[in-house]
Amino acid sequence: MSMKTDKDTTEIRELFAAYASAFDDFDADAIADLFAYPVVIWQFDRGNMFEDDEDLMENIDALLKVLENEGVVQSDYEVGALSVSGPTALASVSWSQKRADGDVALAFTCHYHLVNIEDEWLIASIFNENV
Repeated sequence: MSMKTDKDTTEIRELFAAYASAFDDFDADAIADLFAYPVVIWQFDRGNMFEDDEDLMENIDALLKVLENEGVVQSDYEVGALSVSGPTALASVSWSQKRADGDVALAFTCHYHLVNIEDEWLIASIFNENV
């Protein structure tokens, strides 16, 4: 049974706002700070586990390089399905990353498993689904 509260919903939306902002700022440390470790990320039909932020940093740096090469300056997102049960949540988020002229460089959906640790929502796993 879902026990979502307005506080949870607000905090989870703030997590994704911070995540988008960190990507727009090309701030790898801020991105890494939004994860619970170890974290599992599924992308391109392959799962990878990262033990800590240092372990994840190579992946983040590679992703930021792709965004830079694509000319991405703005990450827009829409939280779709959101289910909260106690200290865990599942969220589906559609992303649109745009260039300075407004053209969409990348569009995709990710499914997130979130965990609340010490009253802070963090990303525990991501499944990246290309659209």
